[in-house]
Amino acid sequence: MNLSKLKSLSGDASFRKFYRDKNIIIVLSKKDTKKNLLIYDAINKILIKNKIKAPKLIRQNYRSKYIQIEDFGNITAYQELKKNNKKKLPYYKKIIKLLNSLQKIKTKKIKTFLGSSYIVPKYSKKILLNEAKLFIDWYIPKKIKKKNQNLLKKKLFFIFKKLINKIRFSNKTFVHRDFHVSNLMIKNKKFCIIDNQDAVFGNIAYDLASLIDDVRLKTSTNLKKSIFKEYIKTNKKINVVNFENDFDILSVLRNLKIIGIFTRLSIRDKKNHYLKLIPHAWKLIEQRIENNNKFIDLKNTLDYYFSKKVRN
Repeated sequence: MNLSKLKSLSGDASFRKFYRDKNIIIVLSKKDTKKNLLIYDAINKILIKNKIKAPKLIRQNYRSKYIQIEDFGNITAYQELKKNNKKKLPYYKKIIKLLNSLQKIKTKKIKTFLGSSYIVPKYSKKILLNEAKLFIDWYIPKKIKKKNQNLLKKKLFFIFKKLINKIRFSNKTFVHRDFHVSNLMIKNKKFCIIDNQDAVFGNIAYDLASLIDDVRLKTSTNLKKSIFKEYIKTNKKINVVNFENDFDILSVLRNLKIIGIFTRLSIRDKKNHYLKLIPHAWKLIEQRIENNNKFIDLKNTLDYYFSKKVRN
């Protein structure tokens, strides 16, 4: 297949490249091929099996490191929310409905297009810690003087570990792991979920934290509170105190991870356009840790080492 003759589409933070051929999307992945093609399609199959729209496999050529999938067009929920200033909450209510459907998924095992079985992993404390560590491994060396790095790295590692141990819900819920409005396509007035390869069984608060504290879309504090309340309203049996605790911790750890990932994308992959999102990630962290006792050690450490100038 001659990809040079096809229209290249804007990519994501993975190693995948996307091309449009008439009404088909070609996904090419020369690195992390298993995750970006085989596991990606396996999770798509789980979603489709549970009546959630995800890209359907049309053809696979795993040996040549590409697959052909259903094309959902170009319209995302992000674009719709950006242009619609007045009706954001009704729109988010529809997204909450989708999230509730996603969280009802119980399918843990699926057959891949190669005939092997894929088991959806658990979002263990170890994985959470390794993700938060991306901030330590990539952002600190870029922003902090070498003589101060080791002490700060040790301090933050200890703080991250303590925060993760304060999480109360167990890993029983299907978690997309990157559930934000840029990953929701709209076709025939229905939501279609993309970028599904990282799905796990994890904490019930994680995807809501991804949606509300979205680094790509700035929303008001009032709207964030309204979306949170709407979710609670549709999940009346949930322990709100425990849920809020986990939501806060996971949101903060997630945005620290994102700062690390965006820094890595710039240094390792020369994808510098993600750097402009880091100041907003800092703001989201600040909003969650301000006047919140469980984050006092984290706040003091971040305030000491990272000035406003560094964060902006």
